[in-house]
Amino acid sequence: MCMRYLLVIATALPGPAFAQTAQGDVSVTIYNNNQALVQDVRTLDLPAGRVRQEFPDVSGEIRPETVTLSGDGIGIVEQNFDFDLLSPSALMEKAVGETITLIRTNPATGKEERERAKVLAANGGVVLQIGQRIEVLRDDGLPVRVVFDKVPENLRARPTLSVTLESDNAGRRPLRLSYLSGGLGWNADYVAMIDEKAGRMDVQGWVTLTNNSGTTFSNAQTLLVAGGGGEGYSNVRPGTETAGRERLGGFYLYPLAGRTTIADRQTKQVSFLDVVGAPVSAGYRFANGWLGTSEKAQSASSVLTFSTGRDQGLGDALPAGTMRVYMRDQRGNAQFIGENNIGHTPMGSTVALRLGDAFDVKVKPVVEERQRINDTRWRTRMRYELTNAKPEPVTVELAQGGLDRFWTDTRIVEESQKSRREDSGQAVWTVKVPANGTATVTATFDTRF
Repeated sequence: MCMRYLLVIATALPGPAFAQTAQGDVSVTIYNNNQALVQDVRTLDLPAGRVRQEFPDVSGEIRPETVTLSGDGIGIVEQNFDFDLLSPSALMEKAVGETITLIRTNPATGKEERERAKVLAANGGVVLQIGQRIEVLRDDGLPVRVVFDKVPENLRARPTLSVTLESDNAGRRPLRLSYLSGGLGWNADYVAMIDEKAGRMDVQGWVTLTNNSGTTFSNAQTLLVAGGGGEGYSNVRPGTETAGRERLGGFYLYPLAGRTTIADRQTKQVSFLDVVGAPVSAGYRFANGWLGTSEKAQSASSVLTFSTGRDQGLGDALPAGTMRVYMRDQRGNAQFIGENNIGHTPMGSTVALRLGDAFDVKVKPVVEERQRINDTRWRTRMRYELTNAKPEPVTVELAQGGLDRFWTDTRIVEESQKSRREDSGQAVWTVKVPANGTATVTATFDTRF
């Protein structure tokens, strides 16, 4: 049931029962796991002795057990986090058992009529006792003004931390309020423009910062921390170069240039990477499972390979995020051709980014023969047929997986071209397929199964 009524506070809102102070010099450190460290330096004029101090505009997702408050000559006696926020529904719920005033307009006379009513319930609807009758506020198209005598003390217009302090002496001094909060997170987004013929790409990296904490942090010094989780789906050969960024333990730090306001319910993007003309190569990859065979050809994956190295690369450590790839069509318009996630990637790495299934490049794996040699050994002959409908030659990375499945002594006893072991479980052939043509690879495996 939707209730249509206006809420009015009969008396002026009372002033705070104890001292308040607005946000001060705010620093926010945001991690990848939807968590942030907020440090807020506020200048207070404190009397000597015990005093109750309110800190409004703290995060609505504050973790109260992580709160610390430090300053000269003060100690914390007690702290409370008040997150029950003032709203029409909360105000009505808190009025259960209290008396309110209803003001309605008589449709016949147009005059306002006032009645005192006791709120009996506010669960999915408002039940009132008016004199000797019980009434439910109903949605009949006529507005009802509900007048409250006061705002309950435990309702706050904003998330508020209240602290009882013991102050050694009177005077004005800065206090540092620190706490961990949920509701703040960030990730990286990358936009890559590919020139396939030139073998070059332009990459723009963006920090995408999201605030769902219930509080705006104004003019905040913001630091982003990359590390801990953030695994991607691309194939990466990790690099060994040290990026020119500040590190803290096993993490890289990405400070935002200048101060910024992180508004509640806002997504903000800030550029942190801008590279023009980095080398890139476009190719294809097909991975076949052990004993994988098919009556129909299957699409190879379209793959972009690039480096994050200082020389001939993006020249930075890349925080985890999504890379979206564009290419210009014959009319010069940028067209989206695919996307994938990358994990936290050290500088100097080689990244093979899978963009999706190729239209013109296919592979048909076939188990030609399975022969039992003895009680413990099998011989398997595989044939891989590759086709290319493109008007230019392509290179396909053809991978046969499962070579370490329950055994460690797999041998390739015959192959039509030399393979390489990418790891213990995969043999990989680099196959050149001519324009509008085909290529075939054969291999015989000696295994325990």
